[in-house]
Amino acid sequence: MTPEYWGEATTHLSKRCKVMRGLIKSYPEAKLRTRGKAFATLARAIVGQQISVKAAQSVWDRVVAAAGDTTPVRLLAMSVDEMRACGLSGSKVIYLKDLARHFDEKLVNPRRWPRMTDDQIIEDLVRVKGIGRWSAEMFLIFYLMRPNVFPVDDIGLIRAIERHFHDGDRLTKTEVVAYAERWAPWNTVATWYLWRSLDPIPVEY
Repeated sequence: MTPEYWGEATTHLSKRCKVMRGLIKSYPEAKLRTRGKAFATLARAIVGQQISVKAAQSVWDRVVAAAGDTTPVRLLAMSVDEMRACGLSGSKVIYLKDLARHFDEKLVNPRRWPRMTDDQIIEDLVRVKGIGRWSAEMFLIFYLMRPNVFPVDDIGLIRAIERHFHDGDRLTKTEVVAYAERWAPWNTVATWYLWRSLDPIPVEY
């Protein structure tokens, strides 16, 4: 499933920003896609923390193969050794177990999220071990497909902005944040194309 707003967003960004126009033309068939499962999206975000897209996919594939299905019950049933054998660090095993527990015990309620603001959802999710603001933002982008998410601490986004707008020169956080104002209300779409420009594998969670 892809977001209904994609066409409107790309038209807006193309008119407002020459660099965005070029990136959008470079990937005419590419769009953000959701896998449609809240737990799996969050679990993939944890797996993807601080590693490359390719490495994250490899680890995730091993987790899926070992678990048989990516449900809270299946992950809770896996031993620590089984999860570590998939390439997960000890801390990520703890985080995934806590995430599974929150879903299994209904400490989080996905049915409420569509009615909540982005910041309210982030506040809800960061109660889970290992879910910081970045992971919550990935969830907003890839599961709820919220249109105006700007993950300011995402290293890929920062490097892409530096490459395309500043010839690779390093930027301060304040300078990076300024781009969120330029691309609003479609920061999710701008972020996705900047990610796409860095990696031949489309980012998915």
